[in-house]
Amino acid sequence: MAKKKPQITLRSYGIYSTWESKSKDLPKIMEFTTEVPAEIDIEFGLTINVKSARGQKIFYCIDHPGIYDTNGNIRAPFTGEVHITNNDWDFYLGDTVWSPINDKCGCWKMSITLNGDVVANKSFNVGVSDERSTKQRFSAFK
Repeated sequence: MAKKKPQITLRSYGIYSTWESKSKDLPKIMEFTTEVPAEIDIEFGLTINVKSARGQKIFYCIDHPGIYDTNGNIRAPFTGEVHITNNDWDFYLGDTVWSPINDKCGCWKMSITLNGDVVANKSFNVGVSDERSTKQRFSAFK
């Protein structure tokens, strides 16, 4: 019998609740958007669902706008691989803004590949926002 082709669905993207990397729970979507205010600890990214790919690996890349390391050099994009652990698997790829903010502003490109094919790709513009829009966005979650 032929092996099923993996099915990948982009579930959500935008601003999320704080994510605990050691938790099994994925962060909750708070706002679908590609415009992210440059605020300390704001969490943004995307969530996918993968079916029929147990045992395979996804590869991810977060290409940031030019974050500096402690020596003042621009860091390489953040990359890695993750094993798909079951046949109905959810995965969150994201990042957060930390101090100093200035090198976090700009275009962040997040991509996920499986078997050499890009299966999810989203760009986020991180920039300075006005205080009023921030209060409106998060007031519903208090």
